Amino acid sequence: MATYIVGDIQGCYDELRQLLALAEFDTQQDELWVTGDLVARGPKSLQTLRYIKKIGAKVILGNHDLHLLATALGIHSFKDKDKTAAILQADDGQELLDWLRMQPLLLQHPEYKFIMVHAGILPAWSIKKAKKLAKEVEAQLHSKHYKTMLKDMYGNHPTRWNNDLQGVERMRFIINVFTRMRYCTIDGELEFHNKRSPSEVQDEQLKPWFDITPRKHKKPILFGHWAALLGQTEQPDIYPLDTGCVWGNSLSMIRWQDKKMFSLSCPAYC
Repeated sequence: MATYIVGDIQGCYDELRQLLALAEFDTQQDELWVTGDLVARGPKSLQTLRYIKKIGAKVILGNHDLHLLATALGIHSFKDKDKTAAILQADDGQELLDWLRMQPLLLQHPEYKFIMVHAGILPAWSIKKAKKLAKEVEAQLHSKHYKTMLKDMYGNHPTRWNNDLQGVERMRFIINVFTRMRYCTIDGELEFHNKRSPSEVQDEQLKPWFDITPRKHKKPILFGHWAALLGQTEQPDIYPLDTGCVWGNSLSMIRWQDKKMFSLSCPAYC
């Protein structure tokens, strides 16, 4: 059995199927892990959700997935660029949304021990602490209070972690780390405005979260979210897998056993 981890699909269903065929992925023997952002921007979010659910892929939630859940509840309006309205109109739409809401924010492979998140892990957190904090949010998302949680998750503040954070601020910070983080200041403050690659950012106070030292988590970390990285970092244990499929770049996937990368060029949907 081979383990494949694919970057942000964002509704690019046709490209996903082509990439899996290229890798000779076998749904009966192999397992697929998805770094979040299954939906939005690409043309076939509904088909993507159906397929990922059907094959039993391992999934974590990205910011676009959480936003879909919020818009389905009327917390925000659907935007044409998100291309997810068809999910609500489908006979199995609510079933798919219920399934999506039950997915985690962090997964660790039981054998290979790599960590998969959508955006990253705060450098000050150990893996043990990150798992515990992810479980806190997941418990709310799986509870009868999930509507309130989804409404309150929007916003950039607080930007610094404090163990004493409580309530909405604690929940929002945890979600922002796992699903939105790219850059941190050298003293640990989250910065949400820059989406560019590190080579284009001149602010010496800002660093990618994975370049902040000392970094407590030394397990291999696979993540998506940051298309501008184009799959490249200087850290040997860090694997960015979002290579900008919807932006006309490529959809990328790694086979963990031999670290072979598979990539498929994509049309621009944005």
